[in-house]
Amino acid sequence: MSTRDHRDHELADRLHSAAIHLLRRLRIQDRAAGIGPAKLSALSVLVFSARPLSLAQLAAIEQVKNPTMSRLVGAMKKEGLVRAGPAKDDARSIRITPTARGRALLLAGKRRRIDSLARAVNTLPAPELRHLERAAELLDELIGRL
Repeated sequence: MSTRDHRDHELADRLHSAAIHLLRRLRIQDRAAGIGPAKLSALSVLVFSARPLSLAQLAAIEQVKNPTMSRLVGAMKKEGLVRAGPAKDDARSIRITPTARGRALLLAGKRRRIDSLARAVNTLPAPELRHLERAAELLDELIGRL
């Protein structure tokens, strides 16, 4: 392995670790939502999707089996977070959409996570803040390459 390849792997390892730790720290804010991480994740997909999704689509995105997603959706329906109804183009197919309550719950959680991160960012001196802004731009570019 070349020196460049070795450095690239080390950097990739550090970025991977930092991303996981950042997400874990921010997820602490999700406890206030009162629902588990699996429901929050599925609800996030539905809220930020441009269209209603089928159970199979949602299961594929969340990388779970259909029966697992069926249980999650059923529980979210009971909690008033999503609604499921027949697809306009195929009455045999069900489309799932977030309710206003589900959308509000998810967006409130996102606000709590962002507020928590913003408080930490606010402690940085201006030069480090500029570095972090540039790093965020680079991460966006890098994500586009994955």
